[in-house]
Amino acid sequence: MKLKVQKRLAAALFKCSEKRVWFDEDRLSDIKEAITKQDIKGLVIDGAIRLKPTRSTSKGRARKKRSQKSRGMQKGPGSRKGGLKARTPKKLQWMNKIRVQREFLRSLREGGLLQKGIYQNLYSKSKGGFFRSKRHIKLYIEEHNIIQKTVKTGK
Repeated sequence: MKLKVQKRLAAALFKCSEKRVWFDEDRLSDIKEAITKQDIKGLVIDGAIRLKPTRSTSKGRARKKRSQKSRGMQKGPGSRKGGLKARTPKKLQWMNKIRVQREFLRSLREGGLLQKGIYQNLYSKSKGGFFRSKRHIKLYIEEHNIIQKTVKTGK
C-alpha cells in the first residue's frame, strides 16, 4: 500500500519532514482514500495521522559526565584546555579571597574582638595582599596577640 502522496501532504500540513509523519496502522484504508489536504486535516483531527517527536542528541552521556565531574573525576591534566588562570581568572581568585578575608575581619570587629585601629591596619594589610587566606589572618592574629579578650565582671 503506497501512501507517499498522503505522507507528503501531511508533512506539508505539519510543516516538517516526511520522516516525522506517523500513520495509524488500523486506519490505513481511510488514509489511502484521503487525497486532498482537507481530507488529511480531518484525519489529523481524528488522530489517525500524528507527528512524531523530534529526535535530538541524548543528554545521558553529558549528565553522567557532569555527575562524575561533580565528584572530582575527569578533571585531570589531560582534560584541561587552558592554563590555571584561564580556568579561574586572576581577578576572580582575588575577589573570592578578599571577600572571605574582609567578611572575617568584619565579624571580628562586630564581635568586639578587634579595636578600630587594629581592624584598619589588618584591613589595609589584607587589601595589599599580605594575607594568603583567612587561616593566615588567624595565624597572624595569634602570633601577635592582637585579639582583646574581654572578661565580663558579674555582680
